[in-house]
Parts: sequence; structure tokens; C-alpha cells
Amino acid sequence: MTPSWTRPIRTTRAALLGLITLAFIACEAPERAPLAPDEVPRAAIDFPDDWRFPADALPVTARNGMVSTTDALASEVGVQILRDGGTAMDAAIAVSFALAVVNPSAGNIGGGGFMVVRTADGETTALDYREKAPLAATRDMYLDDEGELTDRSVLGHLAAGVPGTVMGMWEAHQRYGSLPWEALVEPAIDLADGFEVAERFARSIRGSRTALELFDTTRETFLPGGEVPELGSTFRQPELAATLRRIRDTGPDGFYRGETADLIVAEMERGNGIITHEDLERYTAEWRDPITFTYRGYTVSSMPPSSSGGATMALMAHMVEGWDLAELGWHSPEMIHVLAESWRRAYSDRNQVLADTDFVEVPLDRFVSAEYAAERGADISMERATPSSEVGPGLEVGEGTQTTHYSIVDRYGNAVAVTTTINSSFGSKVTVEGAGFLLNNEMDDFAAKPGFPNQFGLVQGEQNAIEPGKRMLSAMSPTIVTNPADELFFVSGTPGGSTIITTVFQTIVNVVDFGMSVSQAVHAPRIHHQHLPDQLYYENQGLHPSVVEALEALGHTVQQRGGTSGDVQAIMVLPDGTLAAQSDPRLGGTALGY
Repeated sequence: MTPSWTRPIRTTRAALLGLITLAFIACEAPERAPLAPDEVPRAAIDFPDDWRFPADALPVTARNGMVSTTDALASEVGVQILRDGGTAMDAAIAVSFALAVVNPSAGNIGGGGFMVVRTADGETTALDYREKAPLAATRDMYLDDEGELTDRSVLGHLAAGVPGTVMGMWEAHQRYGSLPWEALVEPAIDLADGFEVAERFARSIRGSRTALELFDTTRETFLPGGEVPELGSTFRQPELAATLRRIRDTGPDGFYRGETADLIVAEMERGNGIITHEDLERYTAEWRDPITFTYRGYTVSSMPPSSSGGATMALMAHMVEGWDLAELGWHSPEMIHVLAESWRRAYSDRNQVLADTDFVEVPLDRFVSAEYAAERGADISMERATPSSEVGPGLEVGEGTQTTHYSIVDRYGNAVAVTTTINSSFGSKVTVEGAGFLLNNEMDDFAAKPGFPNQFGLVQGEQNAIEPGKRMLSAMSPTIVTNPADELFFVSGTPGGSTIITTVFQTIVNVVDFGMSVSQAVHAPRIHHQHLPDQLYYENQGLHPSVVEALEALGHTVQQRGGTSGDVQAIMVLPDGTLAAQSDPRLGGTALGY
């Protein structure tokens, strides 16, 4: 028997019956020990000599459930929910609220995100709880009197879109929740009452200290006594705990109406923002059909618009399929050239064509088709790079970085991939006084001035111009992959702004084309091209010098980037049913299973 998610539990008796049913189902599935980490197959891949992450790293393995997030405390919350009889969806909801407490630079109740779901019986769906432009938003609201872009789309009250996270989690629970809502919010409340400061938390505040000092409430919240919280100290957020209690007790009404809504609107009025009670009360999250495509016999499900992730990944994947990457060799000049040329074309279309399909016409079926990809990639030459100035959009249309991703698989085979964001690190830098949470600066993801780059360097077109109630285009790409036998195989996602799509696609290429383990796929150095600027980026010491020289000889402008590219949280299902996971060491997350 293959169990699927139950409907939400709404009464004490139903809750008891639901838990009994889950226990009965669990008893039907005999427990077997997972493969030991050192038994997990690994590909014979050599990373560059100076690359900082090993090719022989061992994953976390488990049989009954797996949670991979960017924070150890959030992962512990998710695993405990699974141990308590919850499904992957229950764990996903609890993790989302926990991240809002322990990872405030990206985790949030003041932002939004995307969720891709695959149930044990093969149903796939996607939940769009992306922020919306306030009803008072206007097309040119971020331009000065001379028509030049200001910083108001990234800093301060005016940068915030209407938050979607709380409504998104509520809708997910209404459709797939098993454990009571209150039980899934409670762990976050406990954390808000106080948790021990670890290096990752302190580092995020230390790195953004100057920006956090710009607003009094934010400074008082995250720099108590004017200092970065000390390692090992207890960090308390009583106002956030009170907000979470209202959400626990009354669901979305505890956020979009009542006291919390009053606090948000009062904050807007203090800072000349434009989110109103009407904006909050009218917010909705939407269930959508995922973008689904095949890649070398594997089926990939990712987010549709208002995310650009699934469609852009489908286009680049279909173009790349024209070459045998394994034959070209992992990170050979030829392989990287094929990826860069495909990405260049895919991002050109992405930036000019994709947008919120509730507002504009998008030729989505053609965009994701193999036929269009064949046309789009027909002029790729293995002899030379195509300058981006010669690559325009191929379709006509009608009239993170602060993001975080987590992946969860339960013992029944349900899988959830979630990417959530407030955009820049600590979002708009505005903390709602009396409510304890940060507001996003997602309005910068619109084309505030079409034809000019946003903070991620993306040059976007009229399709993504600002309109009241519209969702801004995103690159977030929570992704679930099934194998040719239609069995759950791989769950992946990452933050990283415009690099999200290429990062997720590289993890898929690593496991499908090169047979890498989940650890190798996550540890491997990454590259990126997004059409404009016309540069091929690679991580510090991530390419052999000889490969860089060969790419330059082909005409690529190759640039070593600072920092890291992404923060992948990935889970692989091995043939014997073992769950193998890797949390990206770039930023220090944690994968836990049982």
C-alpha cells in the first residue's frame, strides 16, 4: 500500500483517527536500515585541485524521512514533525515558520515563495505564494524626476510587496495537512521565545550590520544593546513570538487581519509605504500546474510563472539535450560552452517574455516545447561564443539575494520542495514595530525601469512592469525529479537570485548526465551565464586555468565571481529506497534524517 497525504484534521476525534491511520500505515511498511553513507555510489569525478569542497564527501542517509535546510534548528524541527507522525507537508509548514525565526535574513513571514509537491501516489502540483504589488503601486514609482532609478525599490517601506508566506502555508495545510495547524506553528514560537546563537546566525547579522542600523526597530531587534549577538547567547524575539501565537490561534486572520495587520499598516504609514488593510485582506495564494518536462528520460517538475524557473529550465534543458555532455566530459571547455550558449538564449527569452500570467499573455506552451528549443539552439556553434548583443528574444508576446530553500521527503514517498525569500539579505531592512518581523523588498524584482538592470543584473522587459496586484517575476526554482520508471528520484533547490535556475539545472546535470552522488552534485563548483551582462561567471577556484583559457579562446568573457553561488538543499532517493541528502557547505546548512 502506498499512502498519500490525508485531508486536514479538523476535530479532536478526527485528529485521533488521523494519527491512528498514520501509525497503521507506518506499521505496514517494514523498516530496513538505509545504506551507510560510505556505501552510497559516487562518480569518478575530479574537482579542481584548489576547490574547497571534496568530491568524496559522504551524504546523510536515512530510511524513514529526510529534511535538508539551511539551518540546523529548522532541520531539527522538520525531523521531529516527521517522527511525530507528520508527512513531508506537515514538516514543510513547520520548517517555514521555524526559518522565519532562526534565519531572519531570508526565512520569513514578511515575504513569499513557491512550493512544488509530489505525493506518494504521483500527484504533482505547485503553490504560488509570491508577494503582490500593493494596489497603490504605479509603473514608474521608483523613478526620480529625471526618470532615473532610485534605491526605493530595495531599501525602506516602499520596497515591500504584500507578503504571501502565511497564506501560502495555510493553503498548503488546507489541502495536504495531516497534523493540526497549531502543532506546526508551535515549534517556531518556542524558538522565538529563545534559541542559542550559532555562528551562521551571528555571521548573517554581522555581515549586514550597517544596513540593519538604518531603521530603529530593526537595530533594536537584531542588534540588542547595539551589538551582534554573541555565540552561545540566547536570542529572544518576544514580539515575533506574539505574532506567531496570533497566527497559531487564528490562521491567516492572525496576520492579514486584526492586530498584526494593524501593526503592518501603521508601519507603512510611519515610513511612507503603501500596503493597506485592503491589500492584506485581498491577498491570495494560488495552486498552479507545475512546469513539467523530460530530460534524458527523467521527468522534471518545477515552478510556473510567476516564477521563471521551470520554463527557463525547460528551454535550456531541451537545448542541452542535443549534446552528449558525458561524452564531452564534466566541466570540459566544450561542456561549459554548450551550457553557456544554451543559458544565454534561455535567459534572453526569460527576461523579455515571462511574467505573471494572471496579468499578461505568455506563450508558455511554445516556450517550454522541445520544438522551440531546437529552433532556438540551432545557431549554437561549437567553434565560437555568440555575443549576447547578437542574441535577442526568440518569441513574440502580446500586449536570492536573500532567499532560502529546503527539501523534505517522508517515509511514504511524499516530497516537498520550497524556496522562500524576502529578496535581499534582511529584505527592505524594515522590521514591523510591535510585530517583530522584517518586510521584503521584492518590488525590485519587477522591471522598475524596463530595459535597465535590477540588483541581480537582470535586464527585463515590459512584460514584468509594475501593475497593482501583480506578482513580480522570480527565478526561484523548487524542483522535483522522477526517474524513467516514474519513481521519486531527486529534490533540489537553492537561493541565489538570478543564479538559481542555472544552479538547480547543474545539480540535475550532475546526477543525470554524470551519475554523481547527491554530495558530489552539491559540492561541485558552479558556473553561470544570464545573457546580460555578457559574462560567464565561475566560483572562486572552480575552473582549471586551462579550461578558462580555452573558453576565452572561444570568445567567452570569463570572470571569477566573489562569494558563493547558491546554497543547495538536495535529497536523492537511491534504488533500495535509502534517502541520501546533502546540505550545501557553502553557507553551512544541515541535513537530518531518521
